Order: sequence, then C-alpha cells, then structure tokens
Amino acid sequence: ACVLQPNHLPAYSSRSFTQGSKLWLSPDSDSHCSRILSRDQSIMQTIKCVVVGDGAVGKTCLLISYTTNKFPSEYVPTVFDNYAVTVMIGGEPYTLGLFDTAGQEDYDRLRPLSYPQTDVFLVCFSVVSPSSFENVKEKWVPEITHHCQRTPFLLVGTQIDLRDDATTVEKLAKNKQKPILGDNGEKLARELRAVKYVECSALTQKGLKNVFDEAILAALEPPEPPKKKKCLIL
Repeated sequence: ACVLQPNHLPAYSSRSFTQGSKLWLSPDSDSHCSRILSRDQSIMQTIKCVVVGDGAVGKTCLLISYTTNKFPSEYVPTVFDNYAVTVMIGGEPYTLGLFDTAGQEDYDRLRPLSYPQTDVFLVCFSVVSPSSFENVKEKWVPEITHHCQRTPFLLVGTQIDLRDDATTVEKLAKNKQKPILGDNGEKLARELRAVKYVECSALTQKGLKNVFDEAILAALEPPEPPKKKKCLIL
C-alpha cells in the first residue's frame, strides 16, 4: 500500500492537513474513493490525484504553489514529495493525495507504478510550449488510458502568466509558434474526452484552486458514459 508522510506537510493556514504519524491507503470496494485508516482507527475517504505531463511544464511548481500558498522562488525539485491535504466536501472531510511524476523519457517505465488506485489524473501542458501540448495527445493520454482506461482526467494548461510575456512570445515567434489559447485547450479536451479543460498560473495562482476543485469533483462524480472507475491494475 502507498504510505503518505503527514509530517512532511507544509504549514498552510487556509487548509487543514492530515495529522498523525503515518496514514495507510487501502482499497474500498464499496465506494469510488479509497479510505485512509489512521493510527487512531478513524476512517476518512481519500482521493488520489496524479499529475502527469512533459518535463518543465510546471507540474511541481503547480503542486508546491497549491500546498504552500507561495511560488517556489529557489530550488524546484524534479519530483515533488507526495502530499496529503484535507478538504471539506459537503461538510465531510476528504484527504486529497497529490502525486507528482517525472515527465522525462528516462522515467517511462517507473512512472506507471504510481498509477494504481488513482481517482483522477491532471494531464498538464504549458500554454507556451506547443510541443508539450502536442504530447498530451501523442503520449500522455494514451499512457494513462493504457494503464487506467476508465479513470477520469482533466486537461490542465499551465504557466498562463507567460502568454503575455514579451520575451516568451518573441521566442515562440522566432520558431513560427505562438501561445496555446484556451479555445485550443477546450477543443483538445473534447476530442480526448477529458472531463474538462482548466488552466492556471502557479506564479500568480490565477485559476490554481479551481484546478484542484474540479479534480475533486471529477473523482467524486466521474462522467458517464462511459462509466469511469479508479485505476486498479497496471
């Protein structure tokens, strides 16, 4: 079973975090979500959210900004430690488990090991990286649907603050490229049957909370048809 380390959680006044020494994730056959059994034997439903996408599209910054309420200004690790955040939904507490992945090809064989029991995927691309947008269709959606065919996923455009950055736009123009617009993201989301398209900036936090709110909704109320379920096996 996966083990989350609550003592690694950052302090964040806007959200309450799980407390205790360790939390064990175990499958729950009676509901869509897994359940967490803590040391005091109390049970809380958990939602496992796995983030995938090309390297350098801002996946780790996305998670750090969301969980610490600030953008990492110094060292950004290649892979973010797995964190758990307690969120209130309909008056009941849920644990949102956030799992980062490495997008580089070197990790292609190891990355799927984090997929079992996933409730929802966030498939990320940078709106100022056309190649990462293309890889959503060419690599990432095929990969997650191969391993977790019926698990819902959201398409997430990152780094939207750079759409209007003169240096970034100029660099793209030299390669006869331009930033990916929201309409492009929505069109691809429909084509790939994503739950929906959302976009955000980890730097300014514009749209950031909405990304995870929508992920939670997708996990709790997976779209039909086709009926989607948690990823159970590789």
